[in-house]
Amino acid sequence: MTVSTRAFDLPAQLAAKADPALIAADERHFALIAESLARSIAELTERLAAERAAPGGTGQAALDRDLEVHRLATRLRTLRRFGLDLCLGRVVPAEGGEPVHVGRLGLTDGAGRRLLVDWRSPAAEPFFAATHADPMGLVSRRRYRWTRGRITDYWDEVFTADGLEGHAALDDQSAFLAGLGGNRSARMRDVLGTIQADQDAIIRAGSRGALVVDGGPGTGKTVVALHRAAYLLYSDPRLGHRGGGVLFVGPHEPYRAYVADVLPGLGEEGVRTCTLRDLVPEGDGAVAEADPEVARLKASVGMVAVIEEAVRFYEEPLARGTTVTTPWDDVRLTPDDWTEAFGAAEPGTPHNEAREQVWAALLEIVVDAHDPDVDPDQVRATLEQDRELRAAFDRAWPLLDPADLVGDLWSVPAYLRRCAPGLSADEVRRLQRSDPRAWTVADLPLLDAARMRLGDAGAVRRRQREAAVVARERERMSAVIDALIAADDSELLLMTSLRHSDLRDALVDQDALPAADADPLAGTFAHVVVDEAQELTDAEWQVLLRRCPSRSFTVVGDRAQARRGFPEPWAERLQRVGLSEVRQMSLTVNYRTPAEVMAEAEPVIRAVLSDANVPTSVRSTGVPVVHGSVADLDGVVGGWLAGHVEGIGCVIGDPAFAERPRVRSLTPSLAKGLEFDLVVLVDPGSFGVGVGGAVDRYVAMTRATQQLVVLTSR
Repeated sequence: MTVSTRAFDLPAQLAAKADPALIAADERHFALIAESLARSIAELTERLAAERAAPGGTGQAALDRDLEVHRLATRLRTLRRFGLDLCLGRVVPAEGGEPVHVGRLGLTDGAGRRLLVDWRSPAAEPFFAATHADPMGLVSRRRYRWTRGRITDYWDEVFTADGLEGHAALDDQSAFLAGLGGNRSARMRDVLGTIQADQDAIIRAGSRGALVVDGGPGTGKTVVALHRAAYLLYSDPRLGHRGGGVLFVGPHEPYRAYVADVLPGLGEEGVRTCTLRDLVPEGDGAVAEADPEVARLKASVGMVAVIEEAVRFYEEPLARGTTVTTPWDDVRLTPDDWTEAFGAAEPGTPHNEAREQVWAALLEIVVDAHDPDVDPDQVRATLEQDRELRAAFDRAWPLLDPADLVGDLWSVPAYLRRCAPGLSADEVRRLQRSDPRAWTVADLPLLDAARMRLGDAGAVRRRQREAAVVARERERMSAVIDALIAADDSELLLMTSLRHSDLRDALVDQDALPAADADPLAGTFAHVVVDEAQELTDAEWQVLLRRCPSRSFTVVGDRAQARRGFPEPWAERLQRVGLSEVRQMSLTVNYRTPAEVMAEAEPVIRAVLSDANVPTSVRSTGVPVVHGSVADLDGVVGGWLAGHVEGIGCVIGDPAFAERPRVRSLTPSLAKGLEFDLVVLVDPGSFGVGVGGAVDRYVAMTRATQQLVVLTSR
């Protein structure tokens, strides 16, 4: 039997909470929300249909229309997805104020009365940030637990004696702690309603400079990172889509899949999410660098700078003169002339795109050397067809492919020595490989640097094709115009106006012109959020800095979870890679990992990093860590599945283990950032020695939210 109302569906054991004195006011408010939702959905549906049916326009008008369609569609999807459970909870202010209900989005009734305040607005801040030490003017706070669109439980917190009178049903558990014990799933669950004060302070911090969010396992770093992205887009107009938007970078693809529902659930579908591999086309097939010394060499900012020298090698003017022959004259291009032409490339223009500037300057030098009576356009047209001049120019300033440029460094020792004179002979030999395009993860920052420095290798070819298409279109339209004029028997001969060049060009079919698809991850972005940032090398940081000229970053990580070690403070590390304005906020409370698990995990990391930020667990499950034999693996997994109809487990460290429904098999690296009800560690001693091995064991152990089992070979 359940005690049910329109919004509340409380189980029998919570009958006392169904007392009308406690929930009747909420029921009335939810009825108003339901009416407003129905009206808003109908209005948004109508407006969206009208916008989609309207002419698209061009230029800024087309962009504005697309942005409005996106905004309306996003809000409509959110309203349809959540319904009444848009509401997270309510707060009762002091001095007899009306309760304020906090939602995923703001909502008003037909008269403009506020029914829900957006969780990101200043009015909602006390819902998340109030504590008993600082109630922020609240009498009480209520949080709801929603199940399939109905409230199946709620929790009240009272901050003053007045809050007890008719406002609260007190429990022996807070809403947050009650939620921590729930089963996990393959996707990160919705936790917006239980954001804690320490997390909320970070979420609402300003976007200027780089904010480091330092926290150990289970402190909610990822939760903070995701909600901060949504908050900043709402609160900071400089970061909106017109300002560049927000890029969210995670550590690996399983992590990306795990958090995929969070931002859409917050009403934000415009944040670009990716891994570092996604930022570089070669990232999909890249493998780990097998040689640690090679990985170390490629990880430095200095190696990224080698790319600049590699490109400059192809931007050196000819040291010998060249004679250019035209029907009107023989012109001698001296080395100084070539130097002058090369100097015409505007600073900052990518190499391949600067070719046209240099070529135009070179032709101008030849044209200027002719008699002034010669038509300069005819000279240029002749020079454009001069194969010898074009060949000489292509040798002097060739079109370059990023992959070829980087591949040559690993296959032509003399080229690498010239571009990186600081490398020793042994280091040059070590960096060489038989297949120059056998890309590794360590190559990706260099490939990205090359791509940014060179620009689009096909841009010139596309422009040449475009010019050819335009010429054909003009020729076709000229024939059409001639036919129209010939057939014009009007007294004013109006068709002759079509010979006007502007009108003729306007008739060219723009859709016939070749175009390239823009890379949405190329940037630039107004703000970048980086999770598990402790793993990034100095070279990988350059990939992100190129995409965020404002240097506005949220840097989320834990020094104790850095597999390559992280001995220096965050500020020192980030200043070294190019972030000068660095603030740090720390999370020290472990909301995820039970105290029983942390008691065994802490000594593992303290042995290699004595000052590790090991958080304090706020809960205990009473379930001890179990130790056993690798031979027991199938029994442990099978027994857990039989005894738990919900939840998700993970076996870490046994690549031969075949995944089952609700039980994954991962390496320690791919488990980073994830959480599971059950974690089974298989031979953790085999994870390696030193810092890397200790970090892998620590990370793997702290993925558990309920139970940890450690199996070793005997």
